[in-house]
Amino acid sequence: MSNTARIDVHQHIVPPVWARALEARGLDSGGWAIPSWKAADAVDMMDRQGIAVGVLSVTAPGVHFGDDAEARHLARAVNEYGAEAARKHPGRIGMFASLPLPDVDAALEEAAYALDILGADGVTLMSNVRGQYLGDPSYQPLWEELDRRSAVVFVHPAQPPMPLLAGTPAPLADYVFDTTRTALNLVLAGAMRRYSKVRVILSHGGGFLPYAAYRFAGLTSTVVDKGREPDDILADLKRFYFDTALSASPSALPALLTFAAPGHILYGSDWPFAPEEAGAYYNRFLDKDPGLTPETAAAINRVSAEALFPRLAP
Repeated sequence: MSNTARIDVHQHIVPPVWARALEARGLDSGGWAIPSWKAADAVDMMDRQGIAVGVLSVTAPGVHFGDDAEARHLARAVNEYGAEAARKHPGRIGMFASLPLPDVDAALEEAAYALDILGADGVTLMSNVRGQYLGDPSYQPLWEELDRRSAVVFVHPAQPPMPLLAGTPAPLADYVFDTTRTALNLVLAGAMRRYSKVRVILSHGGGFLPYAAYRFAGLTSTVVDKGREPDDILADLKRFYFDTALSASPSALPALLTFAAPGHILYGSDWPFAPEEAGAYYNRFLDKDPGLTPETAAAINRVSAEALFPRLAP
């Protein structure tokens, strides 16, 4: 695979132990079916779509279904499964480790094991766990540790604490909303300013954050917290990284390019929860966008990810 091929920071893994745990509880991903996954199929898909490396993560609903002890066991099992896939496919597969939040002590323990022993490239956090969002004060010890490590955190949306809209699975609409909700929560809680060394990737172009950023900044400074300047709110929002999964469209990409800081847009496919045809559909927009210079396209496809994950650089 050419060293100009894409680095995909939003690609998923489906460990059998995780799929069985969901099935036993009658769960899925917000009304979205759980697909099968094989490493060979992932590599074949990447070859067809010009992807050099996939950094894999477990998607919503994550690994905590209500029991702390079960969540610790499941997090360890899925992380070891992902690490084994990465070991068997060096240079093609990386991994974000799952953490069993809202059990903060267990999350700290699993982060240390995954990053230090398994060699994970970062950690993945759900946007909320049963209505508890990432700016919650109880999560402060975890953010402090991730900041100390200058860790990469991949935030994946989860179903928000509300009923599904009839006929509308959460990935279709609610996930976009919940990504925005947890990102704003992190900024209003001061986490993005306080933990300045952690690098946080938001899925799906950041939801509607790039489109609504100036709304958030203007209303926060004039109504919600008059002690904060709009430019400070915008600076905190611009600290986020954004992946292009299902978001490299003629309407979304211009807003993302206008808002995101240089080097903060990364390629994502969302495979296999988004089928390969969907990835190819958005790749065409990304490849042909008239507003993309060759340098910007290269940054989105690969160069910016290399800066976050130096081990993936040629």
